[in-house]
Amino acid sequence: MSLDDAALGRARRHLAAADPVMARLLREIGKLPLPLHKGGSAFAYLARAILAQQISVAAARSIAGRITDRYGWPWQPDHILGASDAELRALGLSRQKAGYLRDLAAHTRDGLPLERLSRLSDERVIEALTVVKGIGRWTAEMYLMFRLGRGDVLPVDDLGIRSAMRRAYGMRALPRKERMRRIAEAWRPYRSLACFYLWKSLDGAKGPPAPRRKSR
Repeated sequence: MSLDDAALGRARRHLAAADPVMARLLREIGKLPLPLHKGGSAFAYLARAILAQQISVAAARSIAGRITDRYGWPWQPDHILGASDAELRALGLSRQKAGYLRDLAAHTRDGLPLERLSRLSDERVIEALTVVKGIGRWTAEMYLMFRLGRGDVLPVDDLGIRSAMRRAYGMRALPRKERMRRIAEAWRPYRSLACFYLWKSLDGAKGPPAPRRKSR
């Protein structure tokens, strides 16, 4: 199921009725636009997602800018496959990141159905994407939420969601995955929207907000 404008009202009403903590977040935050990233190609989106892993936002933006200056936008598999290791290193990519991007480019060239992923179920999308080196379940879940707009995704490995749940539900420590799943069961089939509200709740929280990234 995808979230669209027509479904948002139903989703908010469901979350408010199902969970008093969610009801409070909905009142405090108000209407929240879906932060979907539809621009560019699916390949370019995933390439940027791989690039951003385990480095700062500023560093990722700088490297992405150099790649775009060199090849234009959106990036294409042939750009990566045609570049030498030295060229990719000169753009700021580590040996590991260059290898991951080459693997994504090769899978895309050889038939990874990126443009048809919207027709697949959530789990099938995850299965298709995680054959690529550098794409794990968390990255695939971010693709489901932010690229495909899927409505019922719960990324239990996300540090931001864990931190937001700890604050919102008054926990002493970051919740374990099973506890997260139990709490989120009441949110179905709108767990993605609940997560968007949890991420947003960190913006006004006291203390440094947790970044949206995978837990170690």
